[in-house]
Amino acid sequence: MTQHVSAQTHPWAVVFGGPSPEHEISILTGLQAERVLTAAGQKVVPVYWSPTGEWFRVPDGTEAKDYLEGAPRDSQPLEVRLSGEPGLYRRKRLGAERIELDAALLCLHGGAGEGGGAAALFSFLGVPATGSTLFAGAVGMDKLAFGGLMASAGIPSLPREAVSNLREPSFAGPYIVKPRFGGSSIGIEIADDIEAARALAASSVHLRTGAVLEPYRPELVDLNISFRTYPQLEITELEKPLRGEGGSALYSYAEKYLAGGSGSEAGLSSAPREFPANVDASIHEAARDLAARVADVTRLTGVVRVDLLLDEAAGELLVNEVNSIPGAMSLYLWAPTQPAATVLIDALVEARDRRVVFPQAGFGGGAALRAAGGIAGKLVGLDGPRA
Repeated sequence: MTQHVSAQTHPWAVVFGGPSPEHEISILTGLQAERVLTAAGQKVVPVYWSPTGEWFRVPDGTEAKDYLEGAPRDSQPLEVRLSGEPGLYRRKRLGAERIELDAALLCLHGGAGEGGGAAALFSFLGVPATGSTLFAGAVGMDKLAFGGLMASAGIPSLPREAVSNLREPSFAGPYIVKPRFGGSSIGIEIADDIEAARALAASSVHLRTGAVLEPYRPELVDLNISFRTYPQLEITELEKPLRGEGGSALYSYAEKYLAGGSGSEAGLSSAPREFPANVDASIHEAARDLAARVADVTRLTGVVRVDLLLDEAAGELLVNEVNSIPGAMSLYLWAPTQPAATVLIDALVEARDRRVVFPQAGFGGGAALRAAGGIAGKLVGLDGPRA
């Protein structure tokens, strides 16, 4: 068991909310993470990103019900500054005070938060953040790109194609229709044929920005596994979510997040499940191998959940999706081997001490600018036909 102790210079930020259909689940994850870190003696600054884009430093120890009408009472508005001295600033009567942070734990599910947008934002703010890089997070959120990456890497997965009015799918229906850029639970539909799929893609608010098709195979069973990349690659046991009597044909948002009682952990750690999953030992071994291969090819970092599909009769195991910022940070999957605080602190330390720095602008040395000459001369022929 890893026992990692971090020397904090400044507090950790726990960032939750954000403009996403999974806004409420993000709040639950953030509040849970705040309590885990605080109970471990860590200095924490809880930061709430409202659905309309405002940022707040919320009071310590808030409850889920405090967010029913937006930011809780006594929350302090924050300024997000990208120029000058970038960072998060607490507004004051005579100006603003910068909040010094060691790193930020991103608890943002779906939307721009999980899709790499928050990683880019915090990079510009100069605050190390969990949740992988902009590029890895974007591929994980784009179901079509992720499916293509799995295929190119030879990782078994269902065929996945875009819903298109220009070409027919290469496999027959019925289909599962999913938002191309959404999370793993919201907006998913079943269509009998391509025309029904196109109609859904045109009418659903979750599918209008892009939709993907997969063959609908009702015999497949959902399985989940988590990996983390610091201090070294580690993988959890395999989980099998259980559906209630009369459950939907798909593992739904309600079954995933609203089952299992009430409170900050509802539907996250207490939803019905088998853990470890009651499947053959070969399936456990195959799941660990697939998780390692996903970690290798996606370059995702921190704590990640891989969603799998199992054909029990055929013994076929497939990668379905990846969650770069999983619900409850998948702490319930790590509980048998790692304390929750260790998992979160290690992710924060990884973000702080192993920052990924991409090449910055300005490496041209001015050669292209000097060679360009006058811009006016380059506009000739670009303004369309002359009368």
